[in-house]
Amino acid sequence: MAFLCQRDSYAREFTTTVVSCRPAELQTEGSNGKKEVVNGFHVVLEDTLLFPEGGGQPDDRGTINDIDVLRVTRQGSQADHFTQMPLAPGSQVQVQVDWERRFDHMQQHSGQHLITAVADDLFGWKTTSWELGRLRSVIELDSPSVTAEQVAAIEQSVNEKIRDRLPVNVRELSLDDPEVEQVRGRGLPDDHAGPIRVVTIEGVDSNMCCGTHVSNLSDLQVIKILGTEKGKKNKTNLVFLAGNRVLKWMERSHGTEKALTALLKCGAEEHVEAVKKLQNSTKLLQKNNLNLLRDLAVHTAHSLRNSPDWGGVVVLHRKEGDSEFMNIIANEIGSEETLLFLTVGDEKGAGLFLLAGPAEAVENLGPRVAEVLEGKGAGKKGRFQGKATKMSQRAEVQALLQDYISTQSAEE
Repeated sequence: MAFLCQRDSYAREFTTTVVSCRPAELQTEGSNGKKEVVNGFHVVLEDTLLFPEGGGQPDDRGTINDIDVLRVTRQGSQADHFTQMPLAPGSQVQVQVDWERRFDHMQQHSGQHLITAVADDLFGWKTTSWELGRLRSVIELDSPSVTAEQVAAIEQSVNEKIRDRLPVNVRELSLDDPEVEQVRGRGLPDDHAGPIRVVTIEGVDSNMCCGTHVSNLSDLQVIKILGTEKGKKNKTNLVFLAGNRVLKWMERSHGTEKALTALLKCGAEEHVEAVKKLQNSTKLLQKNNLNLLRDLAVHTAHSLRNSPDWGGVVVLHRKEGDSEFMNIIANEIGSEETLLFLTVGDEKGAGLFLLAGPAEAVENLGPRVAEVLEGKGAGKKGRFQGKATKMSQRAEVQALLQDYISTQSAEE
């Protein structure tokens, strides 16, 4: 039996009866990106307005008696609704669908059917899979390449059909109906039972499908194909937006264009050239800065070498610099009798460090320096360098190195 959401995709609320309610768990992704387990209940209704995920389409969201439904999954001829509060079997309940999410899915799914049919009709490309994503949708075409001209031809054709206001009809066929052989599809689920649901765009396409769809292509408003991406072996991904997603994309793009116009002090048609000029200027400045930093590193190395404090442990910290800056200093000094502790970055926060000197001493002290600075590092041949999170503890490192030198001198 088809659910109410499949029989009438435009229905937004209805009343039904709770069949069962059992404890369940839902695995979700937390704010930190880690999997979290939510305890709740699987509620089964006599019928449902909320579409369970399937056919490449995500599930609906909504409420049952104002209780949020966090997931809907199909189990044979029934649908499990995950809620965090129980509902009594036999009770009458009011079900409401998140209409904005539902209509968005209807637009994207019907848009996919239309693009798939047109790509097949114009170029003979079959759709091997598709994904209805949160921000964009992707159709995988059985073609190793798709040109910009072919993309334009598909986009023009689908939008012409939207303007023609072609009806979209849903029918049910029995498994033994001869017409089933003429219907496009990628197979049925292993647990499928009952009639086959067929979605037909008048004069364009007939396709087996369990999803929710618009009743007329005019409800798609417009389709924008954003381009192509390399897919799996010998396949190409077609990226598209349909309906309200196109309007939201245009709104974001226009906002970005206005911001760039204000920042670059030029019209939208000059943005690309303005950015290219900025990139070239930045590259030149980076090159000049690098040369100056190298000269400064050499000068700093000579100053350290000629300092009256030279010997034992030599410490230097600079706010500006990088790993190359520190390594140039170490190369210029080239001493294996002195422990050289160099750091760059924030004086109290994060930064980079380098320890250079006698190979045995560096091998022994390097990991301990990283530990004191609460960082990580690695090294070989008299060098140990890495990243630190607590530059405020440089004095502790200096004391550690001084203690080591003092111990070595005493033993000698």
